[in-house]
Amino acid sequence: MLTADTSSFSSTAFEAFLESRTEPDWVTAKRSAAFEAYLDSLTRDLDPEEYRRLDLRSFKADAYSLRSSPVSNVQFSTLMQDRAEFGGAVVHVDGLPVKSSLNADLAKRGVLFGSLSDLLASHREVLEPHFMTRGAGLTRDRFTAWHNAYWTGGTVLYVPRNVEVTAPLYSLIGMQGNNVADLSHTLVILEDGASATLLEETASADPKAGGLHNGAVELLVGAGARLRYVQLQNWNTKVRHFAHQVGRVERDGMLQWTVGALGSRMQHIHQHVHLDGPGANAQVNGVTFATDRQLLSYYTQQTHNAPNTNSDLLYKEVLRDQSRVVWRGMIKVAKDAQKTDGYQRSDALMLSQDARADAIPGLEIEADDVRCTHGATTGRVDDEQLFYAMARGLSRYEAMHVIVEGFFAQVYDRIPVELVRETLGQAVQRKLGIGL
Repeated sequence: MLTADTSSFSSTAFEAFLESRTEPDWVTAKRSAAFEAYLDSLTRDLDPEEYRRLDLRSFKADAYSLRSSPVSNVQFSTLMQDRAEFGGAVVHVDGLPVKSSLNADLAKRGVLFGSLSDLLASHREVLEPHFMTRGAGLTRDRFTAWHNAYWTGGTVLYVPRNVEVTAPLYSLIGMQGNNVADLSHTLVILEDGASATLLEETASADPKAGGLHNGAVELLVGAGARLRYVQLQNWNTKVRHFAHQVGRVERDGMLQWTVGALGSRMQHIHQHVHLDGPGANAQVNGVTFATDRQLLSYYTQQTHNAPNTNSDLLYKEVLRDQSRVVWRGMIKVAKDAQKTDGYQRSDALMLSQDARADAIPGLEIEADDVRCTHGATTGRVDDEQLFYAMARGLSRYEAMHVIVEGFFAQVYDRIPVELVRETLGQAVQRKLGIGL
């Protein structure tokens, strides 16, 4: 686990890290406060409710280090990157910015899309009120504080009031080196009445290189704004993936948040949606496919802070071999959040006898006029269904593909962006071909 004297992230290493950065004083101050919170967090145990099902005994922070200089001429095999015309694209490799682009018309309308480090320096007045204030706080736990002290690369999307971005935007978080620590950060700000779609993907250049991603995502949706955000986690199976992700939705705003988890050796995502204004709406979609000995874990929260809000979470998980998926979900309703409608559901399909799925839904309700429900199911592929399909001319691979695609179809049908539906389907199809 993390310790205060690990050489890569010790107090001495942190001072050297600050000296290597050329950043505004206010950013350095945030880092220093986060590092103090990180040191303090090391004296306390992690929340047992969130982390008890994760075996972190073999995890050593000192096994990873930050890259000091950017890489060049690295090619990634990605699922989204070259499949559509994007309004802009940002690429980070090993936690450092590599390139970014934005449609000239969008730039003229005040849209910002690019490297977090660069834009925090050049557009402080726009970004400082939002960066690590309402989303990724300093003291959530040691992983969050560690990230907030040492974040390097990252993507910013800022859309001004009433500006509509119709073409999807694309962000690639890549890992090229061996045992690299990537602490990239995503910040999305939609002012009142704005709309945008951001597709974000993780990928490994070397299928055998180990690594760590300890990331954060802040999605801030203004009144009447509409954000569609997709993150496809597709690391190789040597990478450990941790992320603290927060969405906040104001009055009559809409957030559609889709997560896909296919890669990594071990993943733990803390995903928290806040409905902060009356009429706010959030839809959370999840597609997970675990194989071999992968451990993919989620801790989700839907917090209703205002009346007449709606949240709808649907996760679908497929497990094979000796893999394990953990989902702990919670709907929280504040005392004044009357007329809340909250729903959460997790369904798991087991393709082998040795796989395991843990689903723990929960409710904490303080209001008395609400409609909140939850559910979870776990089942195995029916051998008779598989035989029936194969008896009609399908191969085992084709039959399994039909069954799995049908299982995921309920999530696919909720996603209006065709590129996302196609990409998720292609990713699942690729993974089904492994070991069959």
